[in-house]
Amino acid sequence: MKKTTLIVIFLFLKAFNNFAQQNNTIVTYPSSFSVSKPLSDFFVDETKISKGAPTETKIMGDKEHRKAMNYKFKASNGVRYQNDESTVQRSQGLRSLTPTLQNWAGLDSDTQQYNMCPLDPSGAAGTNHYIQCVNSTPFKIFDKSNGSTVGTVQQLGNLWSPVTGNEGDPIVMYDRYADRWFIAQFGTSADKKVYIAISQTSNPAGQYYTYTFVMPKFTDYLKFSIWADGYYMSSNGTNFINVFERDKMLSGDPTARALTSAAIDTQVYFDTGFWCPLTGDADGSLPPAGTPCPLVYFTDNGWGTAYQDAVRIHNLTTNWSATPSLTIASPVTVPVASFDSSYASNWNDVEQGVGTQRIDAIGGAVLYRAQWRKWTGYNTMLMCWSVKMSDGVYSTKWVEMRQNQSNNTWSLYQEGIYAPDNLSRWIGSIAMDDNGSIGMSYLCTGKTPVVTSPSMRYTGRLKTDPLGQMTFAEQTAVAGSGATNCSNRVGDYSHMSLDPDGLTFWNTGHYFNSGSRTRVYSFRITPPLGTENFEDKAIFNVYQNNENLIIDIRKINTDNEVSIDLFDITGKQLVGKKIRPENGNINTSFSTSSFASGVYMVRIGNNDFQKVIKTLLK
Repeated sequence: MKKTTLIVIFLFLKAFNNFAQQNNTIVTYPSSFSVSKPLSDFFVDETKISKGAPTETKIMGDKEHRKAMNYKFKASNGVRYQNDESTVQRSQGLRSLTPTLQNWAGLDSDTQQYNMCPLDPSGAAGTNHYIQCVNSTPFKIFDKSNGSTVGTVQQLGNLWSPVTGNEGDPIVMYDRYADRWFIAQFGTSADKKVYIAISQTSNPAGQYYTYTFVMPKFTDYLKFSIWADGYYMSSNGTNFINVFERDKMLSGDPTARALTSAAIDTQVYFDTGFWCPLTGDADGSLPPAGTPCPLVYFTDNGWGTAYQDAVRIHNLTTNWSATPSLTIASPVTVPVASFDSSYASNWNDVEQGVGTQRIDAIGGAVLYRAQWRKWTGYNTMLMCWSVKMSDGVYSTKWVEMRQNQSNNTWSLYQEGIYAPDNLSRWIGSIAMDDNGSIGMSYLCTGKTPVVTSPSMRYTGRLKTDPLGQMTFAEQTAVAGSGATNCSNRVGDYSHMSLDPDGLTFWNTGHYFNSGSRTRVYSFRITPPLGTENFEDKAIFNVYQNNENLIIDIRKINTDNEVSIDLFDITGKQLVGKKIRPENGNINTSFSTSSFASGVYMVRIGNNDFQKVIKTLLK
C-alpha cells in the first residue's frame, strides 16, 4: 500500500512537469505507470472474434506525417545517380536453402477491431515463445516449437489502467540479456504519447510494467533497439532521437526517464521528407558498458549537390546521472557504391503481379533492424533499404559495416543489390547469426518472368562466401494470391529477429491472400557438408559449481585462440581470458565469489564464430 501511494504522489507531481531541459537534452518522466493484470486475464477466444473482412478497410492515417521527397537528380541525369551495376546480383545463388523450420499463419485483419491497413507486423522469439503484434494492435503469443497459440490479446492498450488507445506502429523485442519482453506502440499526433510494456518476468503471459511517455514531438514510424544503457528509439517526422532508461524499466521503477536530443543532421531532415534513421540493435552480446550506440542512415546524391551516396553514422552517448544527457556526435560518412533510392511522390512505386495498383516502396527509410554484433577485434552492423531498378521494379540494397575495435573506425566491408530477375524484392529485413552467416527476408511481386502476387521470400550467405553475394537460392516462405486491398500500402515494415540459440532466423511480414495476412517463419543458413560449421559441431556447457562458473567446450572446430568473457546484464565485462583449444576442447572457469546472484552472459568466440550463453548465478 505504501509503495502504491508513493507512485501516485510521484506521478501527480510529474504531471505538472513532465519535461525538463538539461544540457540540451529534454528529460521526460512517465505521465502514467501501472502494473497490469496477468496477460492471461486478457486472452480472447479467437473463434468468437467476428471473421471475414469488414465492409470498410481503414487505411492508417500516418501517411499524413510522411512528406514525399523531391529528388533533384534521378537516374536519367547520369550514371552517378544510377545503381552501380558491379554491385547488382543478377542471378540466384547456387546453394540450396533448407525449407522453413517453422511456418505458420500470423495475425491478420480478422483479429482486428477494424480492417486496418497496412498491418505493420513486428515479432521476436524468446527461449520458448514467439510474440507477434500488428496494427490497431492485437498481439499473440505462440509456442515457438510448433506455432500453437498460447494466447491472443485483442488490443495492446488493454494492459494499461485505464485502457489506452490503440493507434499502432507496434514493435516487439525480446531482451535476451534480461530475459524480458518489450512491446510498444505510439499514440496520436495530438497527444504525442509512446506506450511501452515490459514483462515482469520471462513469462510472456504474466504481468507487465506499463509506461506512458508524452514525448516532445509525435513519433511516427517509431523504431526501437536494445543497448547496454537503454532502449533507443528513432522515428520519422522529427530529427529527435530518444533513449529510455532500461535498468529502471526492467525493475518496474515509475521514475524511469526518457531523454531526447535534437542534434542530428537537421539539414538532412529538412531535405528528405520521409526519413527514418535506425539505432544499433545489439544481438549476441551487449556492447561493453559505456559504448556509444550507433545511429545510422543513408544519404543519396539524388537529394542534391550537398550529398553523396553514403552511410552516415553518429555516436550516441547517454549519461543517466542526476543531470542526465543524450549527446549526439557529428557523423562519420562512409561512401558506398552509387544507388538510386528515388520513389514516386504519390508513393505508387512497385508494380504488382495482378492489377494496376502500385505499392509504396517505403523510400527514404533504413528498414528495421540495424543489427549490431560484437566479434573479436571488430563489430558489425547490417542495414538494408529499397532501391529503384526500373519503372515499377524495386530491390533491396544491403550493406555490412565493420568497426575496428582498436580505433573505433567504421568502414564498408561489403554491399550488394539483390535483383536476380525482374521481380521486385523490397521491405527487407536482415540479420547475422553466430557463424557470421547472413539471412535476408523480403516481399516479392511483379509480372515477369512469372506473375507473382506479393509473397514472402528469403535468401542468405555464408561468412566465407564472395563479398556482396547472396549465395543461397531464394526460398518462398508463403506465396501470395491476388492483389492488395489496402490502397498502395503493404508493410510498412517487416521484422527479422535472431533466436536466442544464435542460429535461427525468425521473420514476420505482411502479404495478401484473400485479404491482408501475416506470416511467421524461421530458417537457418546451413553450410554444405565438409565445410566449417563451428556452432553446429561444438558442444557448449556453462554451469555453476559452488563458487566457480565452469565453461566446458567440446568439438570446437578451430585451432585459433578463443576469447571467453563474462558480462552482467548491463553489458559490463567482469572478467575475461583467451585460451587456445587443445584437441578441439576447452575447459576453464571463473570465480564467482564476488558476484551477486542474478543473470549473466558468457561470450565465447574469435574471428570465426561467437556464442553467447545466458547463465544464472545463485
